[in-house]
Amino acid sequence: MNNNSVINQKLINVERAASDIRRGGSIVITAKNLALLVTSAELITDSRLKLFMDLSGCEPLLGLTYNRANILKISPRSGDVALVCIKDYMDSSIIASMADPAEDLIKIMRGPFQVSKQMPIDIHDAGIKICKIANLLPATIFSTPLDHAAEWAKKNNVLVVSASDVLGHSLNEALSLKIITSASIPLAGAEEATMVAFRPEDGGTEHFAILIGDPPRDTPVLTRIHSECFTGDLLGSLKCDCGEQMRGAIKYMDETGGGILLYLAQEGRGIGLINKLRAYHLQDQGFDTVDANERLGFLSDERIFEPAAQMLKKMGYHSIKLLTNNLEKVAGLEACSIKVIERISHKFPSNNHNDLYLKTKKKRSGHLL
Repeated sequence: MNNNSVINQKLINVERAASDIRRGGSIVITAKNLALLVTSAELITDSRLKLFMDLSGCEPLLGLTYNRANILKISPRSGDVALVCIKDYMDSSIIASMADPAEDLIKIMRGPFQVSKQMPIDIHDAGIKICKIANLLPATIFSTPLDHAAEWAKKNNVLVVSASDVLGHSLNEALSLKIITSASIPLAGAEEATMVAFRPEDGGTEHFAILIGDPPRDTPVLTRIHSECFTGDLLGSLKCDCGEQMRGAIKYMDETGGGILLYLAQEGRGIGLINKLRAYHLQDQGFDTVDANERLGFLSDERIFEPAAQMLKKMGYHSIKLLTNNLEKVAGLEACSIKVIERISHKFPSNNHNDLYLKTKKKRSGHLL
């Protein structure tokens, strides 16, 4: 098996593992000589929790990200994962509420919780990561180490995946992106437009590039990195400025001689649409967009820039003029060997619904607004 085939198989295994987790199932994650059974805390049921209790022989563990643990007044022993002992009194509803902040303001007095003496390792990081890949809340239940894990997994029809494959998945998937097809699509803001579809080797998340005109490859191309936003782009939500930014970029590119809009499947700054709606619910409770994402257990921004860089390279572009207010996009692309010759401001007036959102982006995320 050649190297590409090996990487492709790793990508497919992780996608299958994420699919099993997303359906409320379990997987086995391995690292060196250690193997743990893993499932999502968000989707835990009493019957599945009993399986973990019986299998573990002692207390299974709940893994929470540093941000979520901080909200629950739990201090990780090290790293970015806090491991909490699951006690007999903790049923599935208690564990799910520890993962989901929807009722934080109602159930203020949680705990006290006992932090495990065990130090987090790569398997625990991978358990959190697989939930993110599945677009679930980043909270995971871990069994104690399994004996004869391969035999147990085969007997119980449970997928086995390595921690290193899970942790490297996002980057490996981006590096495997390839052009699938393209088509001319006249747009309201630019009649001469071409849509190019990209898909990774594992058949996973697809991204799209919209070429306005026919930008030359030998000069820096005007570029906009746009994370998909179902609510803003399609529904015209006033809660953000995404729809205005997308349509404004297309119109601006058409007026200035062409460009590329990279439409990336990174909804809600990379946390997924359902989790973005959860963040909106928290914003209705008074939290800003950064606090809401972190309260859910995520980073304030989970996006990576390697997919955008690979798409540009596959189309033959290596230097750009970036249409953005976010300096992290400039740094992120340059770290992926895309030369950003110039940053061009791209902002629109606020409204009564997104004024706080834009102020938060400026104050807490460093956007130049």
